[in-house]
Amino acid sequence: MRTIISFAALFLSVILLQLSTGGVGPLDAISGLTLSFTTEQIGLLGSAHFIGFFVGCWWAPRLMGNVGHSRAFAVCTALGAMGLLGHTLTENPYAWAALRVASGTCVAGCYTVIEAWLNAKVTNETRGRAMGTYRIADMGASLCAQLIIAILPPASYVSYNLLAILCCASLLPLTLSRASQPQTPDAPRLRPGLAWRCSPLAVAGVIVAALSSASFRMVGPVYGQEVGLDVDQIAFFLASFVLGGALAQYPLGWLADKYDRRWVLIWLSGAAVLSCGVTMAASGTGTVGVMLAAVLFGLTTFPIFSVSSAHANDFATTEQRVELSAALMFWYALGAIASPYATSTLIQNFGPGALFAFVAAGHAALILFGLARMQSRPTPDERTNYVYAPRTSFTIGRLLKRSREER
Repeated sequence: MRTIISFAALFLSVILLQLSTGGVGPLDAISGLTLSFTTEQIGLLGSAHFIGFFVGCWWAPRLMGNVGHSRAFAVCTALGAMGLLGHTLTENPYAWAALRVASGTCVAGCYTVIEAWLNAKVTNETRGRAMGTYRIADMGASLCAQLIIAILPPASYVSYNLLAILCCASLLPLTLSRASQPQTPDAPRLRPGLAWRCSPLAVAGVIVAALSSASFRMVGPVYGQEVGLDVDQIAFFLASFVLGGALAQYPLGWLADKYDRRWVLIWLSGAAVLSCGVTMAASGTGTVGVMLAAVLFGLTTFPIFSVSSAHANDFATTEQRVELSAALMFWYALGAIASPYATSTLIQNFGPGALFAFVAAGHAALILFGLARMQSRPTPDERTNYVYAPRTSFTIGRLLKRSREER
C-alpha cells in the first residue's frame, strides 16, 4: 500500500494521459468517417501518430536532460493539448495528420518522463509492486479510453476539448507532487542493428506486432462501420481487443517461460491467422460474435511483442538490455508508422476484410521465418524471465531490466 501511495501521482498522471491520448485515435477515425474523409486519409492519421511517437521517443530523453523531468512533461503535455484543440479549427485531413504528430510526440515524451521517474525511485523491494500497479493503471486506462468514444460525439468541439482537458489534467498530479525530481539518466543509444544481431526473429516479431496492433487500433473503427456496428458498438469492439490482450499476458508468459519461445511465437502466429479468419467470418454473425472475435484477436496478437522481446533478451548480455529495448521499440515504431496507411489503402481498394487479410499475411510470414530461424541456432540454455513489455518509450528497458534477470 505504501508503494502505491508513494507513486500515486505518477500513476494518476498515467491514467489521465492514457484516457486522453488513447481516445484520440478511435475518435479521429470515427470523426473522419463523419466528415467524409477517405479511408486512406484516416489511415494517414494513424501513421502520423506513430511518426510523432518515434520523434517523442528519440527527443524526450534529451529534453529531460536539458530542462528536467517536470518541465519536459509539461512541454510534451502542451504539445498533446495543442494537437487535440487544433482539430476544432479545421476539417482538413492533412492538417489533422500534422496535429496527430504532436499528440504522438506527447504520448512518447510523457511516458519517457514517467518511466525514468519510476526507475529512479523504485527499489528492489518495491519494484514488483510498483511495476504491477503501473501495468494495471496503463492497461485499465487504455481499455477505458476505447470505451470513452461511445459517449463522445464525433467531429465535435466538445469531444476534442474534453480530451484536451484530460491531457492538461495529467500535468497536475506530477507537477504538484512534493517528491523530489530524480537525476536525469543518460539517454540510451539507439542501435537498431543490435536487435537484429541478437535475434532477427524478434525483430520480425515486433514488426508483425506493430502491424497487428496499430492497424486494428487506428483503422479498426473503419472496419467496424463497414460491417454495420454503431459508434458505441465500435467502442466495445476496440475495447474487446485490449481486453483480450490483457487476459493473454499471464498464460502466454507461463508458456514462454516453459517452452522454446520460437515455438511459442510460431504457434501464437498460427492462432493469430486463425483468429483473423474467425473475425472476418464473424462479421455476419451479429454484435456478440464480432465482440468475441475481437477478444480472440487480442488474445492471439497482443502478446507477440512481449514474447519477441523476451526471446531477444535471451541472446543479450546484461549490459545490452537497455539498448536492446530501445532498438526493439525502434523496429516496432517503423512497423506502426507504415501499417495504418497500408491497411487503409487495402480496405479502400478491396473492402473491410482486407484489414485482417493483411494481418494474417504478416503472421503467416512470421511462421515461415520462425521455422527458418530454428534451423540456424539452438535456443539458449539460460533464459530471461518473460516480462510484459509495454510499448511506451525507448527508456522502458531500464524498468524491465532487473525484472528479466531476477530468479
